[in-house]
Amino acid sequence: MLACGLLCLATGLLPAEPAGDAMLRIAPLLAFLGTVIVLAELTSAAEVFDVVASGVARAGRGSYAALFVLCVAFASLTTITLNLDTTAVLLTPVMLALASRVGIAPVPLAMTTVWLANTASLLLPVSNLTNLLAADRVALTPAGLAAKMWAPQLAAIAVSMGCLWLFFWRSGQRGAENYPPPAVHRPADRTLFRVCGLACVGFLLAILLADIPLWAASAAAAGVAVAAFAVRRRGVLRLSLVPWRLLVLVPGLFLVVETVNVNGLHAILASAIGPDGGLLGMLRAAAVGGGLSNVLNNLPVYLAGESAVPVGNHDQLLALLIGTNVGPVVTPWASLATLLWFERCHAQGVRVSLKSFMGTGALLAAGALPAATVALALAG
Repeated sequence: MLACGLLCLATGLLPAEPAGDAMLRIAPLLAFLGTVIVLAELTSAAEVFDVVASGVARAGRGSYAALFVLCVAFASLTTITLNLDTTAVLLTPVMLALASRVGIAPVPLAMTTVWLANTASLLLPVSNLTNLLAADRVALTPAGLAAKMWAPQLAAIAVSMGCLWLFFWRSGQRGAENYPPPAVHRPADRTLFRVCGLACVGFLLAILLADIPLWAASAAAAGVAVAAFAVRRRGVLRLSLVPWRLLVLVPGLFLVVETVNVNGLHAILASAIGPDGGLLGMLRAAAVGGGLSNVLNNLPVYLAGESAVPVGNHDQLLALLIGTNVGPVVTPWASLATLLWFERCHAQGVRVSLKSFMGTGALLAAGALPAATVALALAG
């Protein structure tokens, strides 16, 4: 993808100025992505996620309804506080291991992870890379964004819960009537467990309470985790912790879509989104963002769509953000998180039918997008 983007630049299909602007725009995003994934990988190696997952299953006490609510809460909280890609990369294998540990079908837990990775990513700037892209134009602090997006976030999660229960968790779909609660999970190194857990808490507090760039907060937290492992388990520290493939893929995606944008996509988006800043215009922006994200990818689609939204239409811009965050649940390539999730499921030997994935995802998007957008309009 990067080679294709560079080819567009070299041949003149993409002028140097918009390419440079796009790269400057995503540089902090790449710094955040790289450091937060390192933080999450080390947090996983310290068994923080395993302890929490075991606690979640034990708290359910054998009740599927309780386990369902707790898994939704776990996946949502991870996405909101540590980014949707973290949920896809690290929570997926934990959830799949939990399924085998308690003897239930893995697909309900897997689908809970991938759907909430996308639909629970509205609340904070850290929750989704598109939110980081939107930071300058939206011009809201983390608390300010949460104040605007709490209602859409609750609506998106509520619709996700309904679809998850209907398609995957109800009796007959989950593979058993109850489950045995697992034993308490005790981390092998309690010091690493505590340090990495505190680093994650500190990261969350920093982005909520301190006026510092998100990439700086994630880098500081990752630095604490790296230092702890350097002292306690140096062998875990390796270059493969850095998500090199993502750091190469993302710039390539932006260059390719920016090429399409300067060669006619902008005019199409401006016409499709329209100038109406009211509810109808918001619904159009959300639909365009979600639909095009499933054709291309949500990150460059948000960047292209942002320039098509009139400057004064603040709520319409937030509706576009809803579309590019909540909508990419239909195709495997619609978000990086979904691509990562498919890879992790394949590595764990779990197969999810593409037909089922796309069909149920389309129904989820059809319900969650308008629900979240209307919630934004009503709350505003």
